[in-house]
Amino acid sequence: MSAGLLLGLGAALMWGLTDVCAAIAGQRLGSLRVLAASQLAGACVLAIVAVALGEGPPTDPRAILAGILVGLAGAGAYLSFFTALRIGPLSVVSPITAAYGGLTVILAVIVRGESLSPGQAAGAALATIGVVLAGLVFDGGLRSARIVGRGVAFAMVALVLFAIMTVGSAEAIDITGWLPLILLARITQVVAGWSLLGIGLGLRPRWMAPLLEAPQPRTRRALGIAVAAGLLDVVGLISFAIGLERSETWLVGLASSFGPAVAVVVAVAFLGERLRPTQWLGLAGIAAGLAAVALA
Repeated sequence: MSAGLLLGLGAALMWGLTDVCAAIAGQRLGSLRVLAASQLAGACVLAIVAVALGEGPPTDPRAILAGILVGLAGAGAYLSFFTALRIGPLSVVSPITAAYGGLTVILAVIVRGESLSPGQAAGAALATIGVVLAGLVFDGGLRSARIVGRGVAFAMVALVLFAIMTVGSAEAIDITGWLPLILLARITQVVAGWSLLGIGLGLRPRWMAPLLEAPQPRTRRALGIAVAAGLLDVVGLISFAIGLERSETWLVGLASSFGPAVAVVVAVAFLGERLRPTQWLGLAGIAAGLAAVALA
């Protein structure tokens, strides 16, 4: 098994647990507060790592621009995804966002000129089809197919931005290395997240209402869970970034998208959510697709 696949799966495990924490915290804090708290916690960890390794943000103008753009894409992706997790259901919106793995494969081939073997291409396609099945309900045939839950719209926005962020990160890492890039990107996300939170709480624009609302009262425990989400996320991000530096973009991106399987297991086992047969089939397709990629 390649290092890229292992590092991608390591990121997937951390991000699956991040999904669960963000979904729970979002019920009491709202997705924008979860974004602000989690990104700040993650940035603190990255700053400590950077100091320990004697590194800092990039100095190359191209890398600085790339880091800022990756950070902005990431801020939008996380905010959309955390909103999707709050609206739910977790067992559906998390697998839908995992489609960024399939989109990453396409973008890696187009933008970075990477290539896949026939077996790898088949595995990537199977995993992507599985993601689609996980997010649809069939109530009487193909014509009655519908998307599960209101959160799916936000999840679809997130999947596009996560794919863009993945390919953009790989391009920038080639210039500056993984740590300077993700440090600058995370600082950008912190600035964007807290700026949006300030606007939302100060001006209360109507379009930001879905990002601030929470169906349950705020608690300190929820804030702690949001911080935990940020810590888990940054561990996954480090594994992910090292994988991008050492392996193919499409492989790391696809492997990291398996994280929702962790979230689904938790949602079904502990949060009382239930999946329909087609959704179980979709999850099986994701697993089979990744297995095909690993063996190809």
